[in-house]
Amino acid sequence: LDKPIYEQFAFFMGSVLRGDLGTSLVFRRPVAVVIAERLPPTLFLVTYAALLSLLLTIPLALLAAVRQNRPSDHAVRVGATLTLSMPSFWLGLILLIIFAVRLRWFPVAGYGDDFVDHLWHLFLPALTITLALAPLLIRSLRSGLIDVLKAPYVEFARAKGIQENKVLRRHVLRNAMISTVTILALNVGWLLGGSVVIETVFTIPGLGQLMVNAIYARDYPVVQGVTLVFGFLVIM
Repeated sequence: LDKPIYEQFAFFMGSVLRGDLGTSLVFRRPVAVVIAERLPPTLFLVTYAALLSLLLTIPLALLAAVRQNRPSDHAVRVGATLTLSMPSFWLGLILLIIFAVRLRWFPVAGYGDDFVDHLWHLFLPALTITLALAPLLIRSLRSGLIDVLKAPYVEFARAKGIQENKVLRRHVLRNAMISTVTILALNVGWLLGGSVVIETVFTIPGLGQLMVNAIYARDYPVVQGVTLVFGFLVIM
């Protein structure tokens, strides 16, 4: 720390290229090792939330597009707007109080020991992220579906006598999903950033919680390392 900033930066970048992110001031261990231990829960949570978002988006967007301007369409759009307007930390606390504390359907905190246990422990955190991400995907997919439903090849497929569910699945949904998948990919960075708050609320031992703890502890090497990993994951 007694060197000029540019020398410190050059030294840090040289160490990064060798895979050395420094030593944690709190854990007294290499930062790369600490991050490697905390990375799996974050990746599992982000993947889980992305899959849940697609599972929620596709049927609701199809319902809204097929029944355009009907009560079901309005209900989907209003519901999506409501969940989009809710802060993720507040929504997470509400889900935690209802389903973990009162109903006791899910655990209050933790990550679990095996794959099934991970799915159980991370359902509420993943659902919290899903309820914030899915509205964006629903609006995008609904708009794409409405445009594709008006395309000539869809009318031709119906004229050939193909069943409506096959028309929607093979001809409509595939083409309308292009923009939605793109938006989901672009929001991976938001998912990673959102995991910082969600992991803190649900006490998940991932990179998000590690980042918050490192900031409070002034563990600068860990803060630098986690920031670098988040940036790398977004680029990937």
